[in-house]
Amino acid sequence: MPSTHLSLHYHLVFSTKSRHPFIDSEWRQRLHAYLGGCLKTLGAIPETVGGTEDHVHLLTGLKAIHRLADVLRDIKQTSSEWVHNEMKEKRFAWQEGYGAFTVSSSNVATVRSYIEAQEEHHRRKSFQEEYREFLEKHNILFDERYLW
Repeated sequence: MPSTHLSLHYHLVFSTKSRHPFIDSEWRQRLHAYLGGCLKTLGAIPETVGGTEDHVHLLTGLKAIHRLADVLRDIKQTSSEWVHNEMKEKRFAWQEGYGAFTVSSSNVATVRSYIEAQEEHHRRKSFQEEYREFLEKHNILFDERYLW
């Protein structure tokens, strides 16, 4: 085949350190926009970003040259520095780990809607419940001792 064709969509989820509610509603949208900008800077395609006071969800398209762990390391590091400098929240940090789930093209619109409705969604379900369901839905084995 003379050319490469990709459809690599990822639903990324990560939380603040110890799930502390650092992300204030006053600047949450700015952080989400910044995270989208971080993805663009890396050459990724930000589809949507959403979340609440203690975690974020990103739907992004990646290229074949991207290494998922590097993308996450870079956006977490850069956005953490942004929060420290712009929001003056020096204690802010992201949790070390993350969740990354592949999304088929046929499900991109559904995942986008889900991410955009995070605040409403979390009125009914905690982040812990939500994340456990993701892991179970995607048949990812986990040890509860190391989950939080």
